[in-house]
Amino acid sequence: MKKQKGRGLFVFLCAAPAVLLFLVFMVYPTVSVFRLSLYKWSGLNPNKEFVGLNNFKILFADMNFVRSFQNTILLIVVVTIVTLGLALVFAAILTREKIRGQNFFRVVFYIPNILSIVIVAAIFSAIYDPKNGMLNSLLNRPAGEEILWLGDQKIVIWSIVIALIWQAIGYYMVMYMASMASIPLSLYECADLEGASHVRQFFSITIPLIWSNIRTTLTFFIISTINLSFLLVNAMTGGGPDGATEVFLSYMYKQAYTNSSFGYGMAIGVVVFTFSFALSAVVNAITRRETVEL
Repeated sequence: MKKQKGRGLFVFLCAAPAVLLFLVFMVYPTVSVFRLSLYKWSGLNPNKEFVGLNNFKILFADMNFVRSFQNTILLIVVVTIVTLGLALVFAAILTREKIRGQNFFRVVFYIPNILSIVIVAAIFSAIYDPKNGMLNSLLNRPAGEEILWLGDQKIVIWSIVIALIWQAIGYYMVMYMASMASIPLSLYECADLEGASHVRQFFSITIPLIWSNIRTTLTFFIISTINLSFLLVNAMTGGGPDGATEVFLSYMYKQAYTNSSFGYGMAIGVVVFTFSFALSAVVNAITRRETVEL
């Protein structure tokens, strides 16, 4: 009995700091966001006016918010599909094919991930520069007819998409390579004997055996895209031109800290939290399948 009590006390003392930190830095701020979303408050004075769900009524009639919502959905769908798709293809090539300098390519692909998002923004801002940028130079655009990669409302969001893909692809490629390395070569040898092409082997052997890893990275990447898109947009365009690159978190930040509409900003935060949680649940439900074991 004393041993059980002593063991229980030991477990409690070990878990208590982590639980306390979780409550203070995760649960309490989240509850505070939900609470403050019900108030009209500038965030600069102690006076708060309780308005109930009025912030949410204004929010869903706000076309600027709707536009930021559309931009976020676009980034999540396009960046996720392209990044994870290319990461899988590159991982399969570098894992299975005999290519000179494989380790060199692994390092080169991974380098963008270790760079600060501000540095990534600076690199692509220089590339997209209309007068001295590398992209317009390669396209040989004459003076006065340069493409405004970060100034044209029709293409600026796609410039952000390319930067996000370039920054993330190496990290997920390395993760998939680690999973693919655990697949027995005998499976591929048997498939070769049966006459299966490398493409068929990729979809019939590789993908099913690393599916659990794909599911995990898919959910993780969707959430990280919401966060990284804010950082990249804030550093490259500030949400412009004319709100063409505004995303969830950049619009929330402007409302809460620039326009002194803190309660309204927290209402946006509640929508972002709910949307992220719901989207993760939907993705997990859609991608659930029976685990294939070796």
